[in-house]
Amino acid sequence: MPGKPAKPVPKEAPPAPTLEERLGRGLSKTHKGFIDRIAAVFKRSSSFDAHVLNELEETLVGTDIGVRTAYALFESVQKKAPSLNSPDSAINAIREEVEAILLRRESPLVIPEGKKPYVIMVTGVNGSGKTTTIAKIAHHLKSEGKSVIIASGDTFRAAAIEQLEHWANRAGADFVKAQEGADPSAVAFDGLQAAMARGHDVLIIDTAGRLHTKENLMEELKKTSRVLDKKLEGAPHEILLVLDATIGQNAIEQTRQFNNALGITGIALTKLDGSSKGGVIVGIANEFPIPIRYVGIGEDMDDLQPFNAKSFVNALFLDN
Repeated sequence: MPGKPAKPVPKEAPPAPTLEERLGRGLSKTHKGFIDRIAAVFKRSSSFDAHVLNELEETLVGTDIGVRTAYALFESVQKKAPSLNSPDSAINAIREEVEAILLRRESPLVIPEGKKPYVIMVTGVNGSGKTTTIAKIAHHLKSEGKSVIIASGDTFRAAAIEQLEHWANRAGADFVKAQEGADPSAVAFDGLQAAMARGHDVLIIDTAGRLHTKENLMEELKKTSRVLDKKLEGAPHEILLVLDATIGQNAIEQTRQFNNALGITGIALTKLDGSSKGGVIVGIANEFPIPIRYVGIGEDMDDLQPFNAKSFVNALFLDN
């Protein structure tokens, strides 16, 4: 009798991509929109003369890092110009300056022991990725063994409440559901009461996200912050601003508006995987002394990553 056919040897699963590889894929469009444009300036000439420096200045100003940061980077390279002898050395000079700027803002969110509940108020305009960011933060905290409850403080849109409930369920977080049109401050208060009564480690509060130019939105957010502090001194402990990387330099203005009104304590920059304008993170880090907590590089729960400046820069300058 013929022998039984040999069982096929199962193929080993490919190793999971490293954080830098995932970041590299997510930042590929930003690399093309920022690094490749700068590299092209140096590769068109073998010498670092005034013409090349002028072209570099124009190129930096034309990226999404903001004018102030563009000139800061340019001045840094200009000072080092006599010692730069190749395109790579010029790119490395910019890389060093970008890394220095970002390292000053690297500060992942840490929930202190013994402060229960730790209250995070999440702000940002509609469409910034606020809802999914809340769920991903909840998922991240749950993986660290924290108990999390989410309050639906964006009561102006019924769809926002339903969407947040769906994401809270996915993250395995408790949920305080509001009625459409309810007072956002009252919802935040109810969420805090529930968190205190149930002994949750962390309360995350969603907020409305109408256009940042509307004063009534900022006043509503200030009111919510005051109500929380009255119930629990020091709350909210974190006011996190969610920014959409695809809007480029507009994110700098949004940061200014929200920070002036509320005193932002942390930033999450989302949608880096779909944007060529992720260089705006350098402008934000240079202009505002606000910690960068998270960067979003995809739609999966694990695609919101605590910000690591070195990993980010390594991914951004991957081909250089």
